Amino acid sequence: MFPKARNIERSFQYIRFFTLFIILVCFLICTYCLYQSFVLASSVQDRIYVLSGGKVMEAVASGKQDNIPVEARDHIRMFHTYFFSLDPDEKVILSNITKALYLADGSAKQEYTNLKEKGYYNSVIAGNISQSIEIDSVSLDVQQYPYYFKCFATQLITRSTSVVTRSLVTDGYFRNTSRSDNNPHGFLIERWTILENRDVNISNR
Repeated sequence: MFPKARNIERSFQYIRFFTLFIILVCFLICTYCLYQSFVLASSVQDRIYVLSGGKVMEAVASGKQDNIPVEARDHIRMFHTYFFSLDPDEKVILSNITKALYLADGSAKQEYTNLKEKGYYNSVIAGNISQSIEIDSVSLDVQQYPYYFKCFATQLITRSTSVVTRSLVTDGYFRNTSRSDNNPHGFLIERWTILENRDVNISNR
């Protein structure tokens, strides 16, 4: 009688152990499946399919950190282009300066105020002067935050009788900020300074 009872008890122990083992295996399988599903969902979210000319092409999304040098250079080019592109029209000047000031902090606003107080923009309008800029190069240091930049550019100032070519060198820092219609790259230029702005050539028209 007692040996049978012991056998039954041992059988129950085996069944309980086997049941616990099955539950553990099922739990591990479910956990693995959930993890793989999460990995798959994340990889799918990083892919965009574009239909062009009847063909489906895959575009892979990347984080902002991966594109900092490319986006920063374009941001700096945009700022300098808006700030230094002038025509003898008050509305054009104000429009360009407004766009530029969305991309930088108070250091750019201070430079604009200084030029305005000196009558620079009034002389542009009165003298029918057009000013354009070509960005030669932008050097970046993205190893430390906020990031440092140095911009080398050439200004062309077209007057009624001459064209003045000027060398322009500026530097400053830039930090991350929110993207918007006015600031599509999501950077803000800080502590912007003009290091050099000198004539290199004057040609008669």
